[in-house]
Amino acid sequence: MANLNKVMLIGNLTRDPELRHTPSGKSVAELGLAINRSWTNDQGQKQEDTTFVDVSVWGRQAEVIQQYVTKGSPIYIEGRLQLDSWDDKATGQKRSKLRVICENFQFLGGKAGTPGTNSGGGSSDRPSQGTPSKAPKGASAAPADDFQEDDDIPF
Repeated sequence: MANLNKVMLIGNLTRDPELRHTPSGKSVAELGLAINRSWTNDQGQKQEDTTFVDVSVWGRQAEVIQQYVTKGSPIYIEGRLQLDSWDDKATGQKRSKLRVICENFQFLGGKAGTPGTNSGGGSSDRPSQGTPSKAPKGASAAPADDFQEDDDIPF
């Protein structure tokens, strides 16, 4: 039987990304993501629920996320689930925690956190790989205030 471990989340960061480096020099960013859900119950009352998810981002993607987003920023995360297990030193009990390992992401807010703008690059039908290397037609992969018009356009 085939297996599938895929997660797609849209939410807001609960804190600024925490960037650190492994002893081998690889970057890793830890994020907290809040995903809100609202619905109407059987009595017609509006209900709200928030799920908090820990996300780990590795490599260049970790550096990009740490550079461009802050607490409250909306973001799309695509990745896989991973279960971490350890023995609690204080109590000696076995502990575990489910987290998402980010494989792709897409910024959903502008530089000032403006909803509905796309500052992460990529095309509209597929989230970016986390690096602003591919911009949609008519857009720049660089933030708006870093844009410089090129005078040597070949057409």
